[in-house]
Amino acid sequence: MGGVVKRAFKYRFYPSPEQAEQLNRTFGCVRLVYNRALEARTRAWAVDRQRTTYVQTSAWLTEWKRSEELGFLNEVSSVPLQQTLRHLQAGFAAFWDKRARYPRFKSKRRSRASAEYTRSAFRWRDGELTLAKMDAPLDIVWSRPLPEGAQPSTVTVSRDAAGRWFVSLLVEDPTVTPLPPVDAAVGVDAGIISLVTLSTGEKVSNPRHEGVDRRKLARAQRDLSRKEKGSRNRAKARVRVARIHARIADRRRDHLHKLSTRLVRENKAVVIEDLSVHIMVRNHCLARAISDAAWSELRRMLEYKAAWYGRAVVAVDRWYPSSKTCSACGRLHPAMPLSVRSWTCSGCGAEHDRDVNAARNILAAGLAER
Repeated sequence: MGGVVKRAFKYRFYPSPEQAEQLNRTFGCVRLVYNRALEARTRAWAVDRQRTTYVQTSAWLTEWKRSEELGFLNEVSSVPLQQTLRHLQAGFAAFWDKRARYPRFKSKRRSRASAEYTRSAFRWRDGELTLAKMDAPLDIVWSRPLPEGAQPSTVTVSRDAAGRWFVSLLVEDPTVTPLPPVDAAVGVDAGIISLVTLSTGEKVSNPRHEGVDRRKLARAQRDLSRKEKGSRNRAKARVRVARIHARIADRRRDHLHKLSTRLVRENKAVVIEDLSVHIMVRNHCLARAISDAAWSELRRMLEYKAAWYGRAVVAVDRWYPSSKTCSACGRLHPAMPLSVRSWTCSGCGAEHDRDVNAARNILAAGLAER
């Protein structure tokens, strides 16, 4: 691929009370416009069987701003409001193409509080970022430098449930270049006891980040359930629960980044299974462990990093019997329950570790498809 890719750099920042108030107001207006537009589009389809476009929803937004009831929408920048309508349009396009389910309404407590600003709604000067409707730049903690000469094209401001503020800058990064060619390829078998098992025989242990903090999380959730609804103590308890969840998610993401980067750097091709995780978590006995392993997130990281660095990610059919097939002679065994962790092939007598054998079969199937 080329030497320039669009890349988002995410940083923590600390807004002043005035900036926090303005941003919270913006988040609320973005959520209101999205929900109103979704309701109107749903009604238009249910009553008249008419598909609504972004242009029509933009005209609705202009009418809402002129009304006495929603006149407060003029107090925030218009760009995030237009951007949320574009996001809604993209959601409907994915739904009509059968790539996603029907768009859902945004919840004040459960949905991500965010607002997206394009170039006309922020000023980037001398490494300082100032958003529309604000007089002072954001106090950003520059944990890593931006590419030299980078000019943000889009800025996304967000606040998580733990009360932390983040800003994401989308820039063109010319420093991302294909890695030197290598001959190695690896098959990856996802698991729970071991996070992944490689066709080389290596097993990467599962840190079980959620399990480490499970007692602390359960205690915080019990405290939350005892607080009176609507009280300030309940709001404080909710933040304590959110901080534990954020700690778990941060550590999991960091581990997956390191693992995916290593696999992409060391191999020209990474072969994985095309797992249907959203169906697998219906197994209530394994749902918690599967969610904590975050196989879908690992696959997403592998795919975009491979695209950056000139590598390949190959997904084999999820129904391929990788665990029941002997990687030495190809004999297919009729049954292989999860309790069987090692077995001997009745055809050639080869002894197999279940996960290593599966990873080797995944590699062979992926290279054959490629």
